[in-house]
This record gives sequence, C-alpha cells and structure tokens, in this order.
Amino acid sequence: MTKWLLAAGVLIPLYSAQATQDPEAVYNRVCGACHSGQLPMAPKKGDQEAWTPRLAKGMETLVQHVTQGFKAMPPRGLCMDCSAEDYQVIIQWMSE
Repeated sequence: MTKWLLAAGVLIPLYSAQATQDPEAVYNRVCGACHSGQLPMAPKKGDQEAWTPRLAKGMETLVQHVTQGFKAMPPRGLCMDCSAEDYQVIIQWMSE
C-alpha cells in the first residue's frame, strides 16, 4: 500500500501540470479583444514597432505586467487559466 501511495504522490503532479496552451487559440479567446486594434495602447499582433521596446524590457518583466496588470492591461490579461509559460508563448507569438 505504501508503494501505491508513493507512486500516486509522484504521478499526480505530472497529470495536474498544465500544458502550454495554443497561443492563437488564447489570443482569439482573450487577447484579441484588446490587441487587435480596439485599444490604441495595446500592441497589435505582429506590430514590430510597438513590440520592440516592450521586448527590450525582458520577458520576465512582460510576464509580470500581464500577471499583475500594467496600465490598461488587466491582471492576468483576463486569462484566468493561463500559466506564466502560456504568457511567454503568447507574447512571443504576438510579437512575431
């Protein structure tokens, strides 16, 4: 019985770990509401001129801005099921 509990304790975190979400799906579901041009201060997908100075601040800072909220960006970017890894992938995808 102890071996089963030990095995369950090791495997449960693997099953509960959230895989990175598809950035385009998250953008379409949440981010696009602001980042497709409705808010002039929100950088649009693929707008190199807008993204370059933001990316220069570093990915850690950008993820922190999304997570905590920054200026007009609401906390978590209104994506309540996104992880820090999701935010990194979405930022990279949007800035390309």
